[in-house]
Amino acid sequence: MNLIAYWTLLALCVGVEIWGQVIGVQDLTFTGFFAGLGVVAVHRLLLRADRYQEFAEAGEEL
Repeated sequence: MNLIAYWTLLALCVGVEIWGQVIGVQDLTFTGFFAGLGVVAVHRLLLRADRYQEFAEAGEEL
């Protein structure tokens, strides 16, 4: 995931959270929050996978 996609998805999730608070729907706020956590988790997993692949290509062990 490139940084533009990461920040765009994170901004969308924050927007959903804010919109949920503006219109007073608690479920929408929670949805935006947990979607944002999911975006961060997927980004971290992809970074870890890239790092592991670089070590594997270099022949090093973790």
